[in-house]
Amino acid sequence: MKYVKLLHNPTAGEEDHTKKELTPLFEAAGWECRYSSTKEKGWDKIEPDTDLIAVAGGDGTIRKAVLTLLERKFSDKKLPVAILPLGTANNIAKSLGIEGPNEAIISSWKNGVVKKYDIGRIEGLPETHFLVEGFGYGIFPRLMKVMKKVDKERKDTPEKAMQTALEELHHIILSAEARHYHIEIDDADHSGRYLLAEVMNSRSIGPNLVLSPDADPGDGQFEVVLIPEDKRTALADWIKQKMDGGESVFSIPPVKGTKININTEDTLLHTDDELISLEDAARVSVELQAGVLEFLIPDGASKT
Repeated sequence: MKYVKLLHNPTAGEEDHTKKELTPLFEAAGWECRYSSTKEKGWDKIEPDTDLIAVAGGDGTIRKAVLTLLERKFSDKKLPVAILPLGTANNIAKSLGIEGPNEAIISSWKNGVVKKYDIGRIEGLPETHFLVEGFGYGIFPRLMKVMKKVDKERKDTPEKAMQTALEELHHIILSAEARHYHIEIDDADHSGRYLLAEVMNSRSIGPNLVLSPDADPGDGQFEVVLIPEDKRTALADWIKQKMDGGESVFSIPPVKGTKININTEDTLLHTDDELISLEDAARVSVELQAGVLEFLIPDGASKT
């Protein structure tokens, strides 16, 4: 019998995502399941004989778990992390090709493959930060700020939260002022006035905004998405299509790179799902740390 350590966010997902409903799925697939709630103290204690770490939750839970485990030596073994995506957007899981019923995902682990995953180290802020999904400025952090103030009734289910986020983003795009960003990507200048400047490691951010459809989080490069002011109407139309159920892709070629420097007067930014408001302007650098995370994914799910 192999041992899986389940790190679970009990506030993620619906009723069938409770501890009582999840643990039998592991046992049925031949795993001995050891459970920890990420809302309780000591959740990150990993027993030495653990064979696999599973994280059940949304993007925020996955980020919290993998970065915490990366910082500490929990065993002599380097264990891959398997994902059960239970969140609203599940951008990390989708970038890894992990989708479907929980039973099918768990069953895939026995024949799964290990996928290396890059992260970014961010310097120039009051504290060092790390990105797993994306980092940037412009309309997306402004959406995050607005969504914190939205009535709970408008986001009390994953479906309503996604729709509300798209509606609010549409308003922001139509009214937001483009800002100037001095940007260097691997020493090449890409400065300009942009509605959005986003260093992406996943295909999508926020409410499943697929801004870099060909992104591979393990290819040793970031995709930097820069949306200028003259794309405002096209961007707003794309969001309106998504609000109406469309699945079209907003096509703007990203700039690839491993080290990005951004100097701007804009003091509102984000790292993954964390909103950051600075007191003063800052020169920020993002440097890629190649392949430091390892995820277990279904065989054939990865593009590389």
